[in-house]
Amino acid sequence: MNDKEILLRSIQEVEFALLELNLYLDTHRYDRLALMEYNYYAQNLMMLKYNFDMKYGPLMNFGFSPSVDGWRWIEGPWPWE
Repeated sequence: MNDKEILLRSIQEVEFALLELNLYLDTHRYDRLALMEYNYYAQNLMMLKYNFDMKYGPLMNFGFSPSVDGWRWIEGPWPWE
């Protein structure tokens, strides 16, 4: 796998962990350790997505991805390509 694929895989893994923690916290809302873990992964995901955006272009549109050096949304390939 190249660097782009590794970064995308990391994003997917962290998103999966967040989904599972979200479901757990729906039924265990006072579990402080799970909440701390959720916040840790949420911060990690923001950093991973920012790094991806800066290196390879935006993952999402509509205000979720910064565009510092011109409008990069139309540049290819798309994240799933």
